Amino acid sequence: MPFDKKDILDIASLSVEDIQLILDTAESMREISERPIKKVPALRGKTVVLFFYEPSTRTRLSFDLAAKRLSADSVAISADMSSLVKGETLLDTARNIEAMRPDVVVLRHAYSGAPQFLAGRLKASVINAGDGTHAHPSQALLDMLTVRRKKGTLQGLKIAIVGDIAHSRVARSNCVGFTKMGAQVVMAGPPTMIPKGIETLGATVAPSIEDAMSDADVIMMLRIQKERLKKFSMSTEREYARHFGLNRQRVALARQDVVIMHPGPINRGVEIAPDVADGPHSIILDQVTNGVAVRMALLYLVLGGGRHADTD
Repeated sequence: MPFDKKDILDIASLSVEDIQLILDTAESMREISERPIKKVPALRGKTVVLFFYEPSTRTRLSFDLAAKRLSADSVAISADMSSLVKGETLLDTARNIEAMRPDVVVLRHAYSGAPQFLAGRLKASVINAGDGTHAHPSQALLDMLTVRRKKGTLQGLKIAIVGDIAHSRVARSNCVGFTKMGAQVVMAGPPTMIPKGIETLGATVAPSIEDAMSDADVIMMLRIQKERLKKFSMSTEREYARHFGLNRQRVALARQDVVIMHPGPINRGVEIAPDVADGPHSIILDQVTNGVAVRMALLYLVLGGGRHADTD
């Protein structure tokens, strides 16, 4: 099946077949990262620009590693090190970058819709590395890959997503993605952190964290995004942990073979207890490993999907 997407902007614009192809391609990319020499010439001669307006560790590093392992040249720039601090607009910056003829621009931006804005104006492919509270497609794809590898399927699973849903692009993308692939998504969190209308994305809002955990196959915890909050909805982080944190007692409500996820960064002792984050059900580091494979797959597919590339 050919992959005909120029850009990766959100999960909603990907079909079930697109998602399946990306996950299957990522499976083959995982093997490259296990080799003694972790490099293939698939994207030799291609250039990937990593343009991050917001801080990032996992996403930025994994896109960088993904490009390098496919033999592409990658260049990372940040807003505070660019001409944006001198008053240049996002579009003018992007046009100047494109004048240097990159093949892909990976963009993280604080404003929802920024990647879509650029994608309609640039010849280079644009991959959304997270925009505002809108979408984080590569995170959702790596989460789906991680669950599929552990469970064998996504169909029919109960996925509990708990925490600061209102400010989470990860929650939105995962809701759309898992639902599209046949899973049931249940969300829970403080009422002030559950956005109105989230059900339109296919999720069910549970009345309590315990209801969300009950018989869950997958538990995904989200941190409180203090950088986006004007006012914290609880008096202390200890109070939040008591009411909405994941501990062993709450894990026991889920299925025996439940897996526990977190997109990072983790606030230990707040949304998740340390012994749970490091416990036998945790697949948090598997998510990180799979992130490189998924981002390799995305770069590979938008730049030809094997039609003009050598992966051997």
